[in-house]
Amino acid sequence: PAPPFTHQQTPRKMVYYGQTSCEQDTERYLDVVKYVFSSYKKEVPLVINTMGWVKGEGLLLLIDIIRLLSPTHIVQMDVYDWKAMAPLTPEYVPLTPGLYTKGKQQPRGKQLGTGGAETWSSSEGEGDASAPQYKLLYVHPEFPRAGVAGEARVHSGILRDMSLLGYLGQLQCPDVGAVIPLHGLVPYQVPFNAVALRVIHTDVAPTNIMYAVNASWVGLCRIPEEIRCQTEGPVLLTQTPVCDCLGFGIVRGVDMEKKLYHVLTPVPPESH
Repeated sequence: PAPPFTHQQTPRKMVYYGQTSCEQDTERYLDVVKYVFSSYKKEVPLVINTMGWVKGEGLLLLIDIIRLLSPTHIVQMDVYDWKAMAPLTPEYVPLTPGLYTKGKQQPRGKQLGTGGAETWSSSEGEGDASAPQYKLLYVHPEFPRAGVAGEARVHSGILRDMSLLGYLGQLQCPDVGAVIPLHGLVPYQVPFNAVALRVIHTDVAPTNIMYAVNASWVGLCRIPEEIRCQTEGPVLLTQTPVCDCLGFGIVRGVDMEKKLYHVLTPVPPESH
């Protein structure tokens, strides 16, 4: 099969997180995971591709996600000659505190199980219902440089750029031989008061918001609650909502006189 960026599909549920790393806002990251997972109807198997941040708070966040999503299987791919991360066994995860969740307290007494094996039992009457019921598949590579962090970041950055180019490629007409530059494509004209703006990855003063938006890659989202604008805009959000993302686009220009955004996007007009 071809690489994913060559045959992109519209996801069933998507949220625009707006950053390549969740380190600056892990709480919103978990809220996004909960929101997306809530649409899973369990009619088909679900494969969850977790991120590669497994040190420090990243490992704690991963434990939170395991508790939140209750997977049936976990595939843990180790790194060659690196023993810092413990196997995520069903015995290890329940006792380990996450970033936002607490681990179960270590039981105070132990009983003798069948066959002479020692098993722990809680003296507080806790059952095993809260313990993760999954199978761990542990993969340990036997060749050097497998999973080197620096190379993985470079590789993921290249794939991200290729995905962006593949997405923008949908703007090109398949019948035209030559590639039309972005400034040669006809954009949508969107009134200021028809959309609300929010810069996610950094703080921007309201007086500078147009400079930040102009010529920027943006997520096109549907705000859950209607925001009525009594003026001609622009409309600015004070908080980052967790809501459906319809697709992406580029703000090719901002017309301050006519109060219009010029937006390039392959998202069909009926979805706007």
